[in-house]
Amino acid sequence: MISVRALARREREEFADLLDGLSPQQWHAPTLCVGWTVRDVAAHTLSYLGQSRLGLTAAMLAARGRVDRLNDRALRGGAGSGPDELRALMRAGVDPSGAGALYGCRVALIECLIHQQDIRRPLGLPRTVPPDALRASLTYARVSPVIGGAWHTRGLRLVATDLDWSAGRGPEIHGPGEALLLAMTGRVGAVAAELHGPGLAELGRR
Repeated sequence: MISVRALARREREEFADLLDGLSPQQWHAPTLCVGWTVRDVAAHTLSYLGQSRLGLTAAMLAARGRVDRLNDRALRGGAGSGPDELRALMRAGVDPSGAGALYGCRVALIECLIHQQDIRRPLGLPRTVPPDALRASLTYARVSPVIGGAWHTRGLRLVATDLDWSAGRGPEIHGPGEALLLAMTGRVGAVAAELHGPGLAELGRR
């Protein structure tokens, strides 16, 4: 069985391949992260994964535990990085370290997987996410203190239709694993058409 570290490394390599193929116009295109361009998402991902564990703790304390504040500060810190620098950094740091190595490298895995889809979907650059990476990310999203997938979907049961994964209790929501993962991480509007079940209306209201 492939390790989570290897899965995270593979996701980062895929992300680097994506960035290498983007045109100058695509770097300024919008993403699933409202108000953020492709450049912003890439810079955010790198700044977050590039932090030491101590640095991340200090940043979380400075942001008073508010993830939105943490993200804004990290984004401002990488505001001067252009596409060439971001491409090189994404390629150089494929092996998880620092904050990215937390939770058995699951932080690096889910950050690179989700933010890659944040870019790919609006640009019309579809990708089939490997089932092993998707299953590990779905499970981690439920327990992550930052993502809080279990809190966002409390009282609901999620059932993947394309792989062996389900979680929760209550009215069910069925759909592809990728769509469930994006819904758990606050992107319900982008994937609602791919989901169905009696719990979907409640999830959409949250």
